[in-house]
Amino acid sequence: MRTNLRFQQHRSTMFFVLFLALMAPALQAGDWGSWRGPNGNGMAETDAPTRWSDTQNVKWKIEIPGRGHSSPVVWGDRIFLTTAIPRGAVAPPVEPQGERRGRGGGAGPLVDHHFDLLCIDRNSGKLLWQKTATAAKPHEGYHHKYGSFASNSPVTDGENVFAFFGSRGVYAYDFAGNLKWKKDFGVQMKMHLAFGEGIAAVLEGDTLLLTFDHGGESFLAALNKNSGAELWRAARDEISNWAAPLVVEHEGRKQVVVAATKKVRSYDFASGKLIWESAGLGMNTIPAPVQQGNLVYVMSGYRDPNLMAIRLGRTGDLTGTDAIVWSETRGTSYTASPVLHDGKLYVLTDRGMLSCFNAGTGEPYYHQVRLPGTHTFKASPVGAAGKLYLASEEGDVIVAKMGPEFEVIATNTLQEQVFIASPAIVDGEIFLRGQATLFCISERK
Repeated sequence: MRTNLRFQQHRSTMFFVLFLALMAPALQAGDWGSWRGPNGNGMAETDAPTRWSDTQNVKWKIEIPGRGHSSPVVWGDRIFLTTAIPRGAVAPPVEPQGERRGRGGGAGPLVDHHFDLLCIDRNSGKLLWQKTATAAKPHEGYHHKYGSFASNSPVTDGENVFAFFGSRGVYAYDFAGNLKWKKDFGVQMKMHLAFGEGIAAVLEGDTLLLTFDHGGESFLAALNKNSGAELWRAARDEISNWAAPLVVEHEGRKQVVVAATKKVRSYDFASGKLIWESAGLGMNTIPAPVQQGNLVYVMSGYRDPNLMAIRLGRTGDLTGTDAIVWSETRGTSYTASPVLHDGKLYVLTDRGMLSCFNAGTGEPYYHQVRLPGTHTFKASPVGAAGKLYLASEEGDVIVAKMGPEFEVIATNTLQEQVFIASPAIVDGEIFLRGQATLFCISERK
């Protein structure tokens, strides 16, 4: 009798565990739920095509309304991306002249926009649903070439997707397109030279992290992903910043690292209290931090460029201490976030020079190697199965070999395209967002 009871209890436990496993939205191999991929380092978990063109290996393409430079995120058979659609006639952005050429100028048209989240079928490229999170007239423009009113990439946990529009708030939808909650912080961000907003939201467990670094009162906010309730808010003495936060764990303690111009700072994940900080980066911080072991890597590439490897485990002000394990001021990236894999850190400059560093020591395997042709880059590189994918403004995606030696494997061109958004790689397929088109690149027959 006691044996039968134990068997029934064991069987009930097994059924309960199986039920939980079936119900949980577990990360599948290849899902790309956030801007920098499943592990936050720009690396895919599957292979990807090496060669394509307008007539080869394009599985499908779909026109995307409006304008947005946010990168697509993918979970299962669904793709999510955001866009901002002007309502009514819009004059084209005016490119700055003279000294301000290429430096911003707030060229975005300040008319009413719909801020939309799109859900697309990954297999067919068909639009499944499109939801307008809010309608508003932006208070400030964006960079005439590189900006948009929808540059913050969404993030998903497999059940819900979170669309962050900066000054226009954050919106949580389920996979059927039902709005679960929304939150407007009442902030009108003041970005340097009206370059535009674009810090990606970061999801860790049940916590959604949003950064508001600008010319006003800057802060980092942590929200409960299920309700939108604010868990904590950390005031930040910072100016305009576009670097997404990174959640790291060291000795069992989670912390949130935010790279920025005045200081790189780390906050306790549970409370938002400051753990450590360090000066050393320059203006216009854009690349996202990455982590390997007990080192976290932060970078800036505009004025006073710098790349720093900071050792975790310290507290207080680390500026000038041996917690800065190594640094490099040449060949750093202004815009693109690095790829970190197999102990190697890959850094791409806007002007098309690629470097590969030993992540532990900072010694370069190769440094500032010029890519073939004339290319400029704003999209962040991504890696897959020993290959590095570099999407350019000229519509080319250069495929380079990952490893200690520089080698270009292929250059793939899609005509009349400009790639500002970063690629996503899922289950052997590449998702590329151009100015008005989303492509699926696949070698499957």
